[in-house]
This record gives sequence, C-alpha cells and structure tokens, in this order.
Amino acid sequence: MSTIPKKESIAQMIERKKSKSNWGGQLVERGIPVLLWLAAVISVLTTVGIILTLLTETVRFFQQVDFLSFITGTNWYPFFEADPEYGILALLSGTLLVAVIAMIVAIPLGLATAIYLSEYASDAVRRVIKPVLEVLAGIPTIVYGFFALTFVTPLLQSIIPDLPFFNALSPGIVVGIMIIPMVASLSEDAMSAVPNSIREGALALGATRLEVALKVVVPAALSGIIASFVLAVSRAIGETMIVSIAGGSSPKLTFDPSESIQTMTAFIVQASLGDISYGSTIYFSIYAVGITLFIFTLIMNLAAQYISKRFREGY
Repeated sequence: MSTIPKKESIAQMIERKKSKSNWGGQLVERGIPVLLWLAAVISVLTTVGIILTLLTETVRFFQQVDFLSFITGTNWYPFFEADPEYGILALLSGTLLVAVIAMIVAIPLGLATAIYLSEYASDAVRRVIKPVLEVLAGIPTIVYGFFALTFVTPLLQSIIPDLPFFNALSPGIVVGIMIIPMVASLSEDAMSAVPNSIREGALALGATRLEVALKVVVPAALSGIIASFVLAVSRAIGETMIVSIAGGSSPKLTFDPSESIQTMTAFIVQASLGDISYGSTIYFSIYAVGITLFIFTLIMNLAAQYISKRFREGY
C-alpha cells in the first residue's frame, strides 16, 4: 500500500532549504551585518572624536583670547611676541576671496561642460571626455599649486604687469579649474536623470535643441545643479595646498584679488610647520581656525542637502 506524500508549504520549504545550507554560508550571512555595523560605528566615533578634539582645544584658546576680538578683529598677527592679534576676519576675507574667484571660473565652465555632455555629446565623445575630467580631478593639489605659481602667475603678470608674485587671483583661478570636474560631473548626472520623454515633448512642441537644454533640462535638474555648486564652494573653501603655495602668507582684510592674502587653511599649514610650542596660544589658534573652517563647510553641506530636497523633482 503506497503512502501519499504530505504537502509542504512555502515557508516550510524555505526553512528546509536553510537547514540544508552549509555552516560557512550561515556564518557569512550573520557575520557580514556585524562587520558593516562595526564600520558604521567606527565612522561615527571617529567623527565624534575629531569634533571633541576641536572643541576642547578651541575652548583652551578662548580662555586666553577674547571671543569678541576673535570674530570681529581685522588683524591676524599671532607670531608677534609683544602684542599678538587674533582677528579671524583677515583670514576669512582671503578664504572667501579665493572661493568667489574659483566659482566665477568653475560654474560657467562646469555647467557648459555638463550641458554638452548631457545634451549634445555622442556616446563615443562622452567616453573620451569623462575619463579626462576624472584625471583632472585626480591630480594632487600640490601640483596645482606649483602650476599656479610657475605658469598662471607669470601668464597673469604678462597681462597685469603690476601683479605681485603672490596674489589671490592666481590660486583662485586654479582652484576653479580644479573643481570644474566636480561641477561638471554632478550637474551632468542630474541632467541625465531627467527623463527623455520631457525632452521629446519639448521637441514635439517645436523647441530647438538649445531651448530644450536651457529651458527644460536645466530647470528640471536645478536641484542637483545647485547642490553641485554648493559642494564645489565647500571644496574651494577647504582647499589648502594651492593657496598655501601661490597665495602668499599675508593675512589682511581685503577683497582686492591682486593682493597677497592668506586663507584659513594656509595659516594652519604655516603654523603646523613652524616652531610653535605645545600649549601656546598659537598652537590653540590652529584649532580655533579649524573649527571655524569646519562650521563653514558644515553650513555649505547642510545648504546643499536642503537645496537638493527643496527643489527635487520627482518623475
């Protein structure tokens, strides 16, 4: 007499399959989430440690220097032994001046490159230009610094004879060149995400290709484009080596691009390489300048996230 096999549910089949799998597979399935969790925890703890270090040393700095004179002072002379001055506005103006010049260079060139890659370039051309842009982004910034000092500055001096050897214009232009790939790549990604049906609809209504690009695709991808601009500004503010090499070391409150300036990052490099002693006011000033820079870049990143969410278009 034959026995009829008992019917098995899908849940029972899954459990039976799991029970038959090997122990190695089960160990990997259970171990990988733990490793990923550890990586996330290490990243968070590292960030918290950096912020705590900045805050601790900055508090020690403000125990020796008045906070109001730090944020409103226009003179930055920390190496004066008799009467040192710590007015962050002198470094802040140099930082913003270089960032503004960089964005004047990077935004039009980066956006034009993105429009060309997204709307006009063939696949073959895109496959050539994209890697070239990535190579441009991979050049070490110290190379950019010497490029600014030995090529761009003499070139500018042939146009502006009175331009000093160290000035804000040269590093500003080169920082702009450096961040063009960031603007172009992020903007091109945002434009490529716009559905082709929108382009085809505009073309069907009689719009030219240029009108489609400027009046349809760019507004539709505006959130991503603006976010790329804000991230590029953040990158320009935090740039170190180019401004350290080509900008000079003259902290002053000026918005004249032909003058020598010093940025916040350039001062940190200068002070770190000097013979300052641990526990001195100059030593703690590195952290005060660092946390000022951190606040600026944090604001920029938060602004980029807000803009991206505020103007995001759903398709």
